[in-house]
Amino acid sequence: MNDETAYALNMINRQFYAACAADFDVTRAGAWKGWQMLLPYLNVPSNAVRVLDVGCGNGRFGAFLMKRLSVPVIYHGIDFSEGLLEAARRTLGTYPSAQVTLEARDVIEQPHLSDLAGFDLIAAFGLLHHVPGVDRRAALIHALADRVLPGGMLVWTEWRFHEYERFRERVIATPGDLDVEHGDYLLDWGGSAGMPPDVARRYCHYIDDAESERLIHASGLELVTTYRADGHTRDCNRYVVVRRDENS
Repeated sequence: MNDETAYALNMINRQFYAACAADFDVTRAGAWKGWQMLLPYLNVPSNAVRVLDVGCGNGRFGAFLMKRLSVPVIYHGIDFSEGLLEAARRTLGTYPSAQVTLEARDVIEQPHLSDLAGFDLIAAFGLLHHVPGVDRRAALIHALADRVLPGGMLVWTEWRFHEYERFRERVIATPGDLDVEHGDYLLDWGGSAGMPPDVARRYCHYIDDAESERLIHASGLELVTTYRADGHTRDCNRYVVVRRDENS
């Protein structure tokens, strides 16, 4: 995918989340079922766990960890939506013992993460389907894996929306001047009342099993497990959990 198309698709999503941040904060406050399933796999240090949450939104995964883990959470959340980051500040501000850093950063326009320290857990939930281009998705997974400390884990989700009729019915035409790839779609936003049509849409990519295997390979880390969870059918997301060896 060329840079012009990638940036155009990213701008579609930036405009959407700028308009919908308040609605997302209200309607997406609860924890995902798949997060509870993740807990047994976590290798949590005895003193504190350092977490990078990429595409953190309103900070609800951070809040989930702070409620569930018995050690302090040193949390660094990244998102391109200022509105969602403000919601995260409110949510995570209720955990005064946690060390929280929230940063406005667009990992599509700023994919290099070498300025960040290492982390015990890096999460990318609800993010990869918004990253345009197969090469950019693989490069992002590689960059995230590079920030994982020995013994630490990287976990991401792949939203399998195109397997469900209710999401396929929301697919709308992609502008002909965009050089999209196989599996790329624009989805109409169901809650679009009062929102201009050119804003009430999101770019989403369907990651199939073959691409998922390529992403695991791109991470360079050891596969721990995969599983499906979340949504009304309890299987809308495919979770991928990889780990860096203790001695690496």
